[in-house]
Amino acid sequence: MPFPVDSNLPDFKQKDFHTFPRTDNNSSYSRRKWVLDAFFAAFLIVLLFPLLLFTTILLFVLNRQVLYSKPRIGFNQKPFTILKFVTMIPNSHNMTYGTMTIGNDPRITPIGRILRKFKIDELPQLWNVFIGNMSFVGPRPLDKSEFDCYPQHIKDIIYTVKPGITGVGSIVFRNEDKILSDPTVSPISLYKQKIAPHKGELELWYLENQSFYVDLMILLLTGLAIFVPNNQLIYRVFPSLPVKTF
Repeated sequence: MPFPVDSNLPDFKQKDFHTFPRTDNNSSYSRRKWVLDAFFAAFLIVLLFPLLLFTTILLFVLNRQVLYSKPRIGFNQKPFTILKFVTMIPNSHNMTYGTMTIGNDPRITPIGRILRKFKIDELPQLWNVFIGNMSFVGPRPLDKSEFDCYPQHIKDIIYTVKPGITGVGSIVFRNEDKILSDPTVSPISLYKQKIAPHKGELELWYLENQSFYVDLMILLLTGLAIFVPNNQLIYRVFPSLPVKTF
């Protein structure tokens, strides 16, 4: 959510594009976005109910587990419980890579790979949006270990808006699992040293540029990325977006 600059905020001069914030009428934008989020979340829950029900039954038959629910950092850094369809074996978050996922991750189940490919595993988050924990568009909600990888100036403000089902970071880093598969560097070090700082800059860009137009373009680009994952259209739609060089 946009906020006025005051003397208590960290110094952002090191990032010359971080002039906060610029939106359509600030509080008016936030209020209207909340109403639209709730309306479309309810609409999609009803519309997609057959798919949700089928996936629930399928997961119960195959895995005896349906939903993954774990705490995430939310609006104003308050924790909330995120919901996803289960795509990994039990207790996977307590194994080697924790909540990070690498390419061909052996913890992902066969049905989980299909759900992840088409982002069906994210659909339970429509409930998170409906009850106000999340928005359709915003920084992705992270667990504390990933959140702590952000530089401090990013941690201070990234969740002054609600976390989203999708966002610029999600689109640019849609191949994050492949990046983390580099055998020469540990996934945790790679995430902390390269991915987190750049992903944070992308989310700060969103804070500065958020508007209904930007939100709509992000939703459309997310849909495109599901079927054409290697496209670079986001940099043509948003020319001022910080470019990923690795």
